[in-house]
Amino acid sequence: MDEERQRLLRQLPDVDHLLQRPVLQAWQERTSRQAVRDAVRSVLDERRRAILAGQWDQPFSRDAFDQAVVRRLQAETAGHLRRVINATGTVLHTNLGRAVFSPELAGHIAGLACHYSNLEYDLASGKRGSRYDHVRELLCELTGAEDAIVVNNNAAAVLLTLASLVPGREVVVSRGELVEIGGSFRIPDVIEQSGGHIREVGTTNKTHLADYERVIGEKTAALMKVHTSNYRIIGFTESVPVSEVANLAHEYGLPCIQDAGSGLFVDLERLGLPHEPTVCEILEAGCDIVTFSGDKLLGGPQAGIIAGKAAYLYAMKHHPLLRALRVDKMTLAGLEGTLQAYRDGTAIRQVPTLRCLAQTETAIRKRVETLWQVLDVDSLPARISLRQVDDCVGGGACPDTVLPGWALAIEADDLTPEELERRLRHADIPIIARVQYNSVILSLRTIGDDEFQDVARIVREVLGI
Repeated sequence: MDEERQRLLRQLPDVDHLLQRPVLQAWQERTSRQAVRDAVRSVLDERRRAILAGQWDQPFSRDAFDQAVVRRLQAETAGHLRRVINATGTVLHTNLGRAVFSPELAGHIAGLACHYSNLEYDLASGKRGSRYDHVRELLCELTGAEDAIVVNNNAAAVLLTLASLVPGREVVVSRGELVEIGGSFRIPDVIEQSGGHIREVGTTNKTHLADYERVIGEKTAALMKVHTSNYRIIGFTESVPVSEVANLAHEYGLPCIQDAGSGLFVDLERLGLPHEPTVCEILEAGCDIVTFSGDKLLGGPQAGIIAGKAAYLYAMKHHPLLRALRVDKMTLAGLEGTLQAYRDGTAIRQVPTLRCLAQTETAIRKRVETLWQVLDVDSLPARISLRQVDDCVGGGACPDTVLPGWALAIEADDLTPEELERRLRHADIPIIARVQYNSVILSLRTIGDDEFQDVARIVREVLGI
């Protein structure tokens, strides 16, 4: 080992000496002496390895070392699940948590989480109640269903429905509707796991009503429609409307089930988007059971909702799987608050997902100009421009719908787009952006007005200002 490396190693103090530093003593009061000791040891070990590898040639600085230890402690205390700023332009970004809540709804959930509640207690009778009653009436009022149940996601809703109604028997589904949903979970796998058997009819691009009727027999337990919410087949295609499938099912005394994918209680045409069938429309068409998600276009928490005929839901309420799939008080609180906004006619204003989708291109252009001013662009070592972009709905909904938007395009003087994106992603509040056209793109559709100051601070920091 050369003398210079030995000199640098000798400069490193021992752990106990470093623990006496005022800034690290303050952290010992916030966390614990052991946590700070572990952080000091880790940074010291990294420094020794860097010196031995010839990757560190700076004299030891106590202030710089303090900062390194504090950064490590901050990262450890921040937790693994963290808030991020969504600058991707994808409204329902599955990797970023899909639907977000309004501050009012988040406050309502927090209030219930911090105190006891009447989760399974009937205040009127003073006896045990059902957790599902807190949202059942709202769901029935909004959809026109006779009854409703909530489980932890839509795959669970499909699983419970089929496990209750078709075990050991066949459920008839069009081959063109055997979709794969997020995380490589496939509708055929869910059906098989429920104990039912798939009877495929039609072809990938065309299915006729006669295809369904041709296979109905003694083993048939239900006819099922699956909304292809995460893809589109175009061209030479044909599918059977749910109303016709429902009528055929009823002729043979069978239930008609539809997996609607994303729950919808408002017509998307009101937001300038293509029409998608609402839950109410599906039930009015004669469908007996509809399953859908609570955290996609509905804009609520992750949940799977089953709405439909009371006679069919009775079997689900008494199935052993319901206990394994049930939701907790925070999910119910979030769903109840979201449903109340729909009931009161204020959902487009109060549900962030709908509000985000409803933004016009003109409104987004004004917001991007505001962020431009907050950033004080002329003082930055970067070329920043306003750029029109194509945003999207996300969450497996409206896959062929383009949302016109505006973004800031940043080209740093001394950083590649990939390095700038990495630095934004590693900030204290990570900004998740996309690299496009040799720039880092910050789409304004999914950045909240209350996040402008944070975005400006982080961008300036990563650019070295």
